[in-house]
Amino acid sequence: MPDKSDHGFKHEFAVQPGISVDFRKFSTKYTGSHFKKKKAEKHLVEDIESLSGAQELLWASARYGVLIIFQAMDAAGKDGTIKHVMSGINPQGVDVYSFKAPTLNERMHHFLWRGIQKLPARGRITIFNRSYYEEVLVVRIHQEFLAAQNLPEKKFDNEFWRLRYQEINNFERTITRNGTLVIKFFLHVSQEEQKKRFLERLEDPDKMWKFSEDDFKERRHWKKYMQAYEQMLEGTSTEWAPWYVIPADHKWFMRMAVADIITSRIHEMNLSFPVVTKKQRNHLMQIRRKLEGQ
Repeated sequence: MPDKSDHGFKHEFAVQPGISVDFRKFSTKYTGSHFKKKKAEKHLVEDIESLSGAQELLWASARYGVLIIFQAMDAAGKDGTIKHVMSGINPQGVDVYSFKAPTLNERMHHFLWRGIQKLPARGRITIFNRSYYEEVLVVRIHQEFLAAQNLPEKKFDNEFWRLRYQEINNFERTITRNGTLVIKFFLHVSQEEQKKRFLERLEDPDKMWKFSEDDFKERRHWKKYMQAYEQMLEGTSTEWAPWYVIPADHKWFMRMAVADIITSRIHEMNLSFPVVTKKQRNHLMQIRRKLEGQ
């Protein structure tokens, strides 16, 4: 099935393996050279329709699964993007998991263990709202969390994190070889825009429930988080599972770009409906004649 909705964002926003990542070179406000809000919203509708058809092929072929990962700072728009982009798909074929602080049982396993439990079956789409990548982000900023994991390592230096990146890359390569398409998004919001969205939540009684004091506290570590994200992108954007850094200050553009990349990547799999053999067709025709005769 050709992908008419491909605007090239999968090339424009992909982090090339092995490059040095400097967020000073990544705009959070970018909206493309020829996109306005109404045009972007129109393309989003087209992408949602295209994604619906792609999901049907994915389900029917039952040979591949799709894992979509969203990472971002608070208020970047992960929940809203998932809601809008996936609004047209069949809910029977998709699972969404939000990764909060690990439980005691999860802490007693390898840091990839809880993600492994939620991988998509063949024919299904799974979305991780945050993911095992928290173990090289939040945990890197707050290394006291490592103490609760009872790890044999005692030295959490650059080599420790490099090895975690390597474990993630090996894991994603393994599941890719097993038929899982991995699509990873970092929704890149500015500190100024995050502040604006936090204030909007605090000013609107219907949005106050979205605000957490912990979100405010984490802003104090903004610079450290940006450094951790830069290093994560450098260490884990691979040929088989690249990261896409999506400008997130304008939600309407962010959602369109995410939808475009997802549909484009799934269409690249060249999925098709199962072929019915001549023998199977003849058998089905026999059943049809019997059914008509009832």
